[in-house]
Amino acid sequence: MPVDKSGALATLDKFVAEVHSLTAEFRQEVKTDDDEVVDTGTLSFERPNRFRWMARKPNELLVVTDGKTMWQYDVELAQVTQAPVDESNDSSPASLLAGDRNARDRFDVLDAYRSDGLEWIKLAPKAADSGFASVLIGFDGLAPRQLELVDSLNHTTTVALEKVVLNPDLPDSVFEFKAPPNVEVVGGER
Repeated sequence: MPVDKSGALATLDKFVAEVHSLTAEFRQEVKTDDDEVVDTGTLSFERPNRFRWMARKPNELLVVTDGKTMWQYDVELAQVTQAPVDESNDSSPASLLAGDRNARDRFDVLDAYRSDGLEWIKLAPKAADSGFASVLIGFDGLAPRQLELVDSLNHTTTVALEKVVLNPDLPDSVFEFKAPPNVEVVGGER
């Protein structure tokens, strides 16, 4: 029996059209064949392509993009990786949430259903080199509450979002990054 994907697609399309910014607290569980790691922190985004992910425990990691450059700062390693953002072919879950309206065109809809009070939609990136096989997003109205990512090695990452605020006014400084002194910067200038 074919799955009626229209409700979940409508929710996703409305989310992309009406949610211009978001803040939330997250709890991320990464399960591999041998291990399970739990991180907690905060995230913020503003369309198009401005994103901030701050994991606080157990390992402090900051990922920031201003739409042009992405910085990944590993506090423990005292290292920043800097790279240009190419949103034209970005098939990451972050681009799906925070990207422009065209981001959804880079995904195929695999499944859609309602369960546990959430509207679920399962997507797969069209690009073969995206690094992950699928993303499952559970929406409560327009608020994403849970994501489940399966990477190309079949490892699962589950991200639960709490204290979600839709369309907050965010200052530009949220999406700016300057490497701290005595931190190695890889891939670009400070």
